Amino acid sequence: MISEAVKLGARKESACDYFNINIRTLQRWENLGTKDKRKDCKKTVPNKLTDAEKKKIIEICCSEQFMNSTPYSIVPILAENGEYYASESTFYRILREANLLKHRKNSRHARKSDKIELKATNPNQIWSWDITYLKTDARGRFYYLYMFVDIWSRMITGWEICGYESGEKAAEMMNRICSKQNIKSSQLTLHSDNGSPMKSGTMLATLEKLGVTASFSRPSVSNDNSYSESLFKTLKYTAGYPKHFKSIDEANIWVAKFVEWYNCSHRHSKIGFVTPRQRHFGLDIEILNKRQSVYDEAKIKYPERWAKQTRSWIHYKEVLLKKGNYKKVS
Repeated sequence: MISEAVKLGARKESACDYFNINIRTLQRWENLGTKDKRKDCKKTVPNKLTDAEKKKIIEICCSEQFMNSTPYSIVPILAENGEYYASESTFYRILREANLLKHRKNSRHARKSDKIELKATNPNQIWSWDITYLKTDARGRFYYLYMFVDIWSRMITGWEICGYESGEKAAEMMNRICSKQNIKSSQLTLHSDNGSPMKSGTMLATLEKLGVTASFSRPSVSNDNSYSESLFKTLKYTAGYPKHFKSIDEANIWVAKFVEWYNCSHRHSKIGFVTPRQRHFGLDIEILNKRQSVYDEAKIKYPERWAKQTRSWIHYKEVLLKKGNYKKVS
């Protein structure tokens, strides 16, 4: 309208006064084109999801397959199937807007630590092990679950349930597991806390015979054995965990199912949301490459949704044991 008034002979400054805008504002608009740069103007976001796309994301999250999974687990699985809808943060934002986010476990959120000491770059280099209590139907009576886990792949390499804690039993298990996993001398470091079975003479002698380096947490610091503690937390807070076991056979059946699920189906957040078994045997590389291809194709299709690069589905080559977790025993 100002341009038309100027063409008809009006002065530009007078026309601006008529519309109650500054002439400098008009000059900026002319230099920037027709785009309105004012902070309070209504803008159209080009990468905004449509209502149909938001509804589809909610349907996926509420489906029977994903109803107990987080977006960090859902998005990688969809990428493996050749599907991409949005990033994990967008999934969380849409669920938050729909009031569908709630921490449903009795546990507290995990705390992060810093600094490093030991490093694993392949499976069967560093294991962590511990013993946890399993409640029985008799008060004050427990079963004891011995469990060994590879910190690089997070795969459970061995486990057994006994009615007692014993260094001899742990040594017997270590002999059997090392033979099954074909562990060679000077290949493995075994990390644990300072419990009596862990530091028993029989166990230490067995480790020395096998050529396994023993390492221990700092006294009275449970967080130093974080890999085993995290595994036991997952075990005891997973769906279907009973409050107590009526017999050792019942405990063995339940734990066997858990180990099968954890090794072969559980998408672990710290190894790129692949299963421990896939990572342990090198199957995760192809899976991660496929996810990356899906993301690259999605960026070509919807370039306006990424200001920078897409998420990088990299293969984690190193796993670190935090500082304070390691004390080498000569």
